[in-house]
Amino acid sequence: MRGQAGVFLLLLLTSASAVFPKDKKEKHSGLPEDILRARTIMVVIAPEAGEPLKDPVANARAQDDVEKALLRWRRFEVVSEPSLADLVVAVRRGTGSTVSPTIKGSPIDQRPVIFQPTDGSIRVGGRTGQDPEASRRDPMERQPHLGTEFGSPDDTFEVYRGRQNLELSLEGPAVWRYTAKDSLKAPRVTAVEQFRKAIEASEKADPNKRQP
Repeated sequence: MRGQAGVFLLLLLTSASAVFPKDKKEKHSGLPEDILRARTIMVVIAPEAGEPLKDPVANARAQDDVEKALLRWRRFEVVSEPSLADLVVAVRRGTGSTVSPTIKGSPIDQRPVIFQPTDGSIRVGGRTGQDPEASRRDPMERQPHLGTEFGSPDDTFEVYRGRQNLELSLEGPAVWRYTAKDSLKAPRVTAVEQFRKAIEASEKADPNKRQP
């Protein structure tokens, strides 16, 4: 009798699922439309990033390599003013350790104006600071000094919305993020490759969102 009841219950559940099928998973819409329609982009060093003692120019080199990779992509115009940038990319080179000694307040990343042709494209850069709040800090804190950095041991590439004060852009939520070992390293610059794939996948999912 118990066995017959079990069979009856199983048949009942099967019939119910046939009448009321499970809801399909919501289709992933990918990146927002404003991100897909962006035309200008600015690359900065993440405000919290210090300079690794073993390689003080690591972040500046990553910033430069990411800009060159974006220029080769030919989708964006690389700009040096946040008010002109639809997107802001913050980069940080990993040190291979979650806790690392660094140099804080270094002038290494205060780049002078540059005029640099790259694979047929031209990049005009300006002086871009590492920390948007640097001018507000105590003068002693703005001097080069040893510090300790806590974070991912891998390279980090974060995309934010632009067209506003740089500090406000970086305080907002990242719309896309990629973290992996050596993902900011030339010549491949894997982080830019992955961002490109994310955009292409989003456009393929919804052709109406494609950049005009």
